Amino acid sequence: MNRINTIITGTGSYIPEVLIRNSDFLKQVFFEKDHSEIDSPGEEVIRKFKDITGIYERRWVNDQQNNSTIAAIAAEAAIADAGIDRETIDQIIVAHNFGDVGKESIQTDIVPSIGARVKHQLGIKNTQCIPYDVIFGCPGWIQGMIQADSFIRSGLANRCLVIGSETLSRVVDVYDRDTMIFSDGAGAAIIERSTQDDGRGVIASAFMSHTIEETSYLYLGKSNEPASNPNVRYIKMLGRKIYEYSLVHVPLAMKLALDKAGMSIEQVNKILIHQANEKMDEAIVQRFYKLYGKKAELDKIMPMNIQELGNSSVATVPTLYDMILKGMLPHHQIKSGDILLFASVGAGMNINALVYRQ
Repeated sequence: MNRINTIITGTGSYIPEVLIRNSDFLKQVFFEKDHSEIDSPGEEVIRKFKDITGIYERRWVNDQQNNSTIAAIAAEAAIADAGIDRETIDQIIVAHNFGDVGKESIQTDIVPSIGARVKHQLGIKNTQCIPYDVIFGCPGWIQGMIQADSFIRSGLANRCLVIGSETLSRVVDVYDRDTMIFSDGAGAAIIERSTQDDGRGVIASAFMSHTIEETSYLYLGKSNEPASNPNVRYIKMLGRKIYEYSLVHVPLAMKLALDKAGMSIEQVNKILIHQANEKMDEAIVQRFYKLYGKKAELDKIMPMNIQELGNSSVATVPTLYDMILKGMLPHHQIKSGDILLFASVGAGMNINALVYRQ
């Protein structure tokens, strides 16, 4: 009996065209969460921000686009890359956190689901193609991949479309300097059943969730601007708490996945980690290597695109993966047989990791 593998056969991504540079925030007035005004010069605020996060620009959607819109664009690219008939897709799994939020709206919209909207936009008529959403914080796309892998191995699906898409620009508080972190984007992958005995595919996965003290590290809250409407809520985070939490727990989840795969750290060719914060990601990977008594060569092992694309939540990992495969990160390549470690952390707080042989 042939062993069932789940392999990625196509990828796609969408990078919005609206470019927002750090300099665009020079004259923006920012407030702390206690509503006190940050009186530092704009140049100093931006310099400190870049030193910590590495971000110097990000992409936002245009006024006519929405989350489901860009999710469908990335999906079309993945379908074309895989060269498949879209009517043969068994599941459409869309990871996001805020649904569709119109340009002038103050509400998140997930009725119908983003998955259903994407299926509609793709024009898929197959009634056995089931679309649904995953709300899992920033690790949503990896969680969608883990779910697709489980369905395929169980025999309940042969081919899945997994999308990570978000328009965080629609839920940011312009008076909060954390606005500069967030961006928009979409990434997608076709994952399907294979019985080829070539070792390719998903090897192992791991996940964690901490919801006692940690559940409100990322949340929706009122604007930092003193005169704002308290009933209108925006994405908020406790940056220091998230940083400390991530450094402790994410390396452990990564190690758990790698150990379950029965592999050594020397076998890992690339780590594709959620593009959350340059310094935080570097520290996570170094701590992961330290668990094995090693030190990471970050320039070789950890590709990044946060500097130019910002933090687009669920879209960062699939976007990064697609960009490498399409030759858009010239200093990084992924070859057949390479061992990849995907990892992410986000609201919940949730963590996951997945080991994959290309």
